[in-house]
Amino acid sequence: MFTGLVEVLGRIDRVVEEANGRRLLIRWPDLSPDSPFSLGESIAVNGCCLTVVSHDGEVFEVQAGPETLARTTLGRRREGDPVNLERSLRVGDRLGGHFVQGHVDTTAELVERRPEGEWDFLRFRLDPRWTPLLVEKGSIAVDGVSLTLVTVGDDDFSVMLIPHTLAVTTLGTLTPGDRVNIEADMLAKHVRKLLGKE
Repeated sequence: MFTGLVEVLGRIDRVVEEANGRRLLIRWPDLSPDSPFSLGESIAVNGCCLTVVSHDGEVFEVQAGPETLARTTLGRRREGDPVNLERSLRVGDRLGGHFVQGHVDTTAELVERRPEGEWDFLRFRLDPRWTPLLVEKGSIAVDGVSLTLVTVGDDDFSVMLIPHTLAVTTLGTLTPGDRVNIEADMLAKHVRKLLGKE
């Protein structure tokens, strides 16, 4: 479980293609020696919950299988690419964002970006099957970043990014045409299931 509050902007050091997926070696800059990685711990990489299978200092390795590569943007990531990183929530931690599972539902394409003072307005297009789970002023995770929805259309949604988010996440450098990982609010998914809407 995560909060959608990115802890650090990491970088992919190496990509290794495997028979059933790919292995990513990711660097967590300035990792505290008091809080080293643990084998088997979960880390959200651009919003996708992945398991640490190896680690050495600031570098940890994860594996992404066929389902993960099909449903997320991780299959497009290359060596040198920045990635949003967040370690899993511990009992007693502050929940500053919203409950994020790291189970990416789909991807969306950035179709519009414009500055509004120090903020940026971003509009994304996604498969209309997912928009019933989105509500204005509700929560969404975009590449693992907890955001508040501004508008929701039939096949799109918009968000506003504050200067801090622009500076410390990958969302600050997105350009139209780029794709991002999307996780809808899990409460909305459960309600839809209970109402027999699936």
